[in-house]
Amino acid sequence: MANVVVVGAQWGDEGKGKITDLLSRSADVVVRYQGGVNAGHTVVVNDQTLKLHLIPSGILYPETECIIGTGTVIDPQLLIQELDQLEQAGVSTANLHIAETAHVTMPYHRLIDQASEERRGTHKIGTTGRGIGPTYADKSERTGLRVLDLLDAANLEAKVQWAVESKNVLLEKFYGLPPLDAKAIVNEYLGYAQRLQPHVVDGSLRIYDAVSHKRNILFEGAQGTLLDLDHGTYPYVTSSNPVAGGACVGAGVGPTIIDRVIGVAKAYTTRVGEGPFPTELLDDTGKLLGDRGAEFGTTTGRARRCGWFDAVIGRYAVRINGLDCLAITKLDVLDDLPEIKVCVAYEVAGSRCADFPSNAHHFAQCQPIYETLPGWQQSTSHCRSLAELPPAALNYLKVLAELMSVPIAIISVGAERSQTIIVEDPIHGPKRALLYGDGSNGPPPPLR
Repeated sequence: MANVVVVGAQWGDEGKGKITDLLSRSADVVVRYQGGVNAGHTVVVNDQTLKLHLIPSGILYPETECIIGTGTVIDPQLLIQELDQLEQAGVSTANLHIAETAHVTMPYHRLIDQASEERRGTHKIGTTGRGIGPTYADKSERTGLRVLDLLDAANLEAKVQWAVESKNVLLEKFYGLPPLDAKAIVNEYLGYAQRLQPHVVDGSLRIYDAVSHKRNILFEGAQGTLLDLDHGTYPYVTSSNPVAGGACVGAGVGPTIIDRVIGVAKAYTTRVGEGPFPTELLDDTGKLLGDRGAEFGTTTGRARRCGWFDAVIGRYAVRINGLDCLAITKLDVLDDLPEIKVCVAYEVAGSRCADFPSNAHHFAQCQPIYETLPGWQQSTSHCRSLAELPPAALNYLKVLAELMSVPIAIISVGAERSQTIIVEDPIHGPKRALLYGDGSNGPPPPLR
């Protein structure tokens, strides 16, 4: 039995959906522990593409229990749309559970999010406009509504009436928007409550019961390490904690139940929205990565910025999350390149910097220091074992593992479930070195 946290090791969009879907085969329970509909996971099954925002990827396995944890923020309208999408695709949602203490995104949250972002002008953060930040803000201010509030009509009416009175002042006086009708919102959300009520549970208690029965639990984060509210590239971050430590708070469990943490990273780097990006490529290579990788946001459809793999932020993700293995995705996107660069350090004000700077101003000035590796210029999409990989592709993976001092457990070479090389199952396999420079189980090699 193993309880595993899956976390993004870059700026999100690393392919966590596929990895979570893959590991869900070995999991009894999958828990989404933070974020909201600003996240997006695309899973391809039998040529059918499913886009999930709140519901864990494990829902595709009929026997797997899926829990949306208390650390998430839930937009009931969009959650119901996801339920409908899955059911229309023949996927049962009977095993989906929603923590009653998760906070709820309201119409005024979306309006404030969009108006605030527009008001920033050239200082935009690049939010999705889905109301996530304002929902978490109300949570912190202790004025938010939780799922359990939707199930009590009188309580809901009183709380919405109070909230709308104050939010309307902000909407009208500060943003110049028309006021909202509290009664209409109450009626709308009571309708959502009726649909969602069968799925509502005490999330922490349900997870604790799974722990007590020694069931395998997979904790699924949204976004990525560099978007973490406390540890990311602030202020260009999300409003919650995607890092592995956030799993305990967002699910309602103690840290002693976590056995392993697997980080997911692309074989290159992408970023959506604003903020510094040292390895960003604004040339034909960057366009090639975007085209071959289909780099468009699942939630917004925005084109992702593309660049070379950044081992500095990779090492930072290892440190912040306590990663003990990696899943590398989209290796196949690099197949046609004659040479591939990897950022091994930064140059800042004439000095070499091997560690991620916490100062946003310094980070914006970082220039990448590259190591150039030969490409393999042949397809890897058919490879199902390390032995089948071109030697240059295998060497590239070994370099990444060495640079981050963390072994690689899983390699994805395409969008389909089958297009995966599993060096070791992080849930059932032993903790050991998987893919270092020499393939040995010895101590981690030194950083470059």
